[in-house]
Amino acid sequence: MTRAFHVHLTLATAVGLSIGTAHAFTPAGQDLAYDVGDEAFQGYLSPAEGDARGTVIVIHDWDGLDDYERRRADMLADLGYDAFAIDLYGQGNRPVETAAKKAETAKLYQDRERMRTLTLAGLTEARAQGASGSAVVMGYCFGGAVVLELARSGEAEDVAGFATFHGGLSTPEGQSYAADTPPILVAHGGADQSISLDDVASLGKELEAADATYHIEVYSGAPHAFTVFGGDRYQQRADALSWDAFLALLDEVL
Repeated sequence: MTRAFHVHLTLATAVGLSIGTAHAFTPAGQDLAYDVGDEAFQGYLSPAEGDARGTVIVIHDWDGLDDYERRRADMLADLGYDAFAIDLYGQGNRPVETAAKKAETAKLYQDRERMRTLTLAGLTEARAQGASGSAVVMGYCFGGAVVLELARSGEAEDVAGFATFHGGLSTPEGQSYAADTPPILVAHGGADQSISLDDVASLGKELEAADATYHIEVYSGAPHAFTVFGGDRYQQRADALSWDAFLALLDEVL
C-alpha cells in the first residue's frame, strides 16, 4: 500500500454540489430503528441501486442524525455505495440547544469504549441490512473525532478507510495510531477557529511518526463546518474540493 492516495478533482462534482444546495431535500432512503443492547437507536439507510461498490458509514455532528447526514448518505447511494448514517445519541434524542449538544458529546468523549461500541454497532446493523463490501467510515465535526477514535482502536476489521471533515483531531493520552491503520483523509478549513492549524500539524506529526497512510487537505479561508449546506459558514469551494478528495479515497480503497 502506498502512503498517499491521489486526489482527482472533477468539475461535475462541484457543479452537482452547487445545484444540490439550491433545492429542498427529499430523502430517498429510509429511517431505520435498531437496538444496541437494550437501547433504541434510529439510523438512516440509503442503499445503492444494483450491485454496490462498497459501504460508507456516515457519523453525525453534534446535532445528532438529521437531514444533513441523510442527504450525504443519498449522495453516496447515487454514486453506487450502500450508505448508512448511524445514530450515537439514541432514538428521539436530537439536541437543539448548544448546552444540550455539548452535554451529549461530552458523554461519549468521557466514555470512549461506548463511543466505539455504538459506532461498531452501526456498522453491524448496516451489514444486517445488506450493506456489502468493504467499508469506509466518515464523519463531520464531532463525527470526525469519532472516526479517528475508531481508526486508532484497530477494532474495525473490515474498514478500509477513514475520513474526517472539520472534525476534532486530538489524540487522548494513551492512544496512538498503528502503521497498518487503513488510509485516513483529513479535510480541514484553514480559517477554522475551533480546531487550529497547530492541531492539524500535531496530527500530521503523529501519523508520520506511526508510518500511517494519510492525506491532509487544508482549504484556505474555510471556517469550521464548511460543508454544512445552507449554514452561515458553508463554503462551496472547500465543500467541493473535500468531497472530491473523499471520492478519491473511495476509489482507492473500495
